[in-house]
Amino acid sequence: MTRKIALLGSTGSIGTQALDVISMYPDLFTAEVLVAGNNLDLLIRQARMFVPDAVVIANKSYYNKLHESLADLPVKVYCGDDAIDQVVQGDNVDMVLASMVGYSGLRPTLSAIKAGKDIALANKETLVAAGKLIRDAAEITGSRIVPVDSEHSAILQCLAGEKSDTVEKITLTASGGPFLNYTAEMLRNVRPSDALKHPNWEMGNKVTIDSASMMNKGLEVIEAKWLFNLRPDQIEVIIHPQSLIHSFVHFSDGSVKAQLGMPDMRVPILYALSYPDRLKSDLPRLDFNRCGNLTFFEPDQSRFRNLALAYEAMKRGGNIPCIMNAANEVAVHSFLDEEIRFTDIPEIIEYAMTTTEPPDKISVETIEKSDSEGRLAAREYINKIIKKS
Repeated sequence: MTRKIALLGSTGSIGTQALDVISMYPDLFTAEVLVAGNNLDLLIRQARMFVPDAVVIANKSYYNKLHESLADLPVKVYCGDDAIDQVVQGDNVDMVLASMVGYSGLRPTLSAIKAGKDIALANKETLVAAGKLIRDAAEITGSRIVPVDSEHSAILQCLAGEKSDTVEKITLTASGGPFLNYTAEMLRNVRPSDALKHPNWEMGNKVTIDSASMMNKGLEVIEAKWLFNLRPDQIEVIIHPQSLIHSFVHFSDGSVKAQLGMPDMRVPILYALSYPDRLKSDLPRLDFNRCGNLTFFEPDQSRFRNLALAYEAMKRGGNIPCIMNAANEVAVHSFLDEEIRFTDIPEIIEYAMTTTEPPDKISVETIEKSDSEGRLAAREYINKIIKKS
């Protein structure tokens, strides 16, 4: 049977690669729903190529042009956040690929889970901000959450056929990003254009900046806790610049499993869309004769403090990870706008984590409140930085 996919963030890096995968298997997958935020022109081209049942543009100001551009096609056209929540719940959707950037992906992903849809999760911020809510909702509806991130996909593959009580710990690999060998002083002077040059992966701007600051790995650490029901002390990070080994699982008998592959996001996307099956593909193969040396070393959490802050947020729990994530999103956008230095990012996050009071209970309402307060605290600190400069 054909699996009908709703793509949240179809015009982003993951979304466009997912559509590439879907086009390779027209008998197995269809792009049933396409959702984008602001990239109107690309959404129109995608809709004309794949002719989905529905398209949604989050930015309501683009609705009329989108509707007019697709008037000759049998495609339903909607706009706004409420429409996104509704289309993912439709009976015509089997799986939702959640790849919207940042906190914005939480609400539609939760709506899809409450409707019992399977989730191919590429939006790590969803579990960072609301891991308990997501897990609780999935347990009630039976929604299956399959990770798309290469590291978490690797863990899932290593765990196939294993019992959860035999897992001792997991190791997430990190490339180290473009500033792996930079000194603390050199990091003070990097520009957004420098940070956007990732050595191995093609990703969107926000994720690429997070990778450069090691926050991306910090978010993945928290995501792994919820995906695989692990304690903080069972999750470690190791720098692996070649990005060929995507993660390890260590077992209680001393054995270690690793999953390897080329740094190509289409591989974990395909695995998530077809899970639990593994499909044949013509995607690039790993040639060990050309790999050279594979190297590993411990991350420097003094130079890349975001990773340490993520571990702290995970250990403190509650809504602290949500506050951390909110502050990071504001800081990253401020850095891209060249309002702040790269090295200001962890200072902003730490300020928000220190000054924002988390609520006693976790709910959709308190998460939204914490997200808002985390952003306000971050902006407050950024304004102080700007005044000093």
